[in-house]
Amino acid sequence: MMNVTSGAVTAFGLGFLYFLGALPGGTALGAPLWLATLAAWAGYSCGSLVVLFAGVPLRDWLARKLRIPVQRDPSKFLWRIWDRWGLAGLGLLAPVTVGPQAASLLALAIGERPKRIFLSLSLGVIPWCLLFATLLGLGIKITR
Repeated sequence: MMNVTSGAVTAFGLGFLYFLGALPGGTALGAPLWLATLAAWAGYSCGSLVVLFAGVPLRDWLARKLRIPVQRDPSKFLWRIWDRWGLAGLGLLAPVTVGPQAASLLALAIGERPKRIFLSLSLGVIPWCLLFATLLGLGIKITR
């Protein structure tokens, strides 16, 4: 029982901070694959919630700090990418790139609503959870 609990807590914690290591870490410490997958998803989703609770003050600080213009400017690289892929693209790419906290900060700085950000990130990580769980369940080694 202790192995299952420590594996689930590890998967949750790694999902919160570093999604790519969450499923292998959780299962290596004894959590069943389904529980490690669920815990990794929950940890990832909570990672975005922590940032979203800070809300507008954090958005304003980030926009000033990174000099992100809140007005759309098609000549800027960030806005061209955002106009093409939007929040759905960010939700799908964040789990394997910047993580939930940075993605939430970026979307807040651009002016998206927190509820939409949370939904996009929480749903965007599901295909990655399923893919990694399937690969791990089949015994496929992803690293060198």
